[in-house]
Amino acid sequence: MPQLIGSPTRIQAAGNKPKLIDEFIGRVNSGEARTSIAHMRSPGGWQEPGQRPEFDEFTVVLRGLLRVEHEAGTLDVVPGQAIHTRPGEWVRYSTPTDEGAEYIAVCLPAFSPDTVHRDE
Repeated sequence: MPQLIGSPTRIQAAGNKPKLIDEFIGRVNSGEARTSIAHMRSPGGWQEPGQRPEFDEFTVVLRGLLRVEHEAGTLDVVPGQAIHTRPGEWVRYSTPTDEGAEYIAVCLPAFSPDTVHRDE
C-alpha cells in the first residue's frame, strides 16, 4: 500500500547562516535509510563547511544560484540545472548571491551526519 508522507521534518543545517531543510523522505522523517529527499532554502551569503560524504547527492536548483566548490574548481548551478556529486568527492556548497537559492537534494543512501564528513 502506498505511504503518504503528510509533512516534512525541519532539520538543523550546518553553515554560517540559518538555512531551511525540510526532509520529506529520509532517516529522520520517514525512517528510510536507502534515500533522502529534502527541500532546501538557503539565504544569500550562506556557506557550509567542505565535506567528503559517503553518499551520492543529486541536487536540482529551483531558484537562485547554488555554488559547488570541488577539488578541481567551482560550478554554479542555476534554475533548471542539476548537479550530481559522488561518494568520496570533496565539495562545499554555498549561495553567494543576494537572493540565495531553493533546491531539492536527493541522497543515496540517505543523508546522515555520521557519513557526511564535514571539514573541521
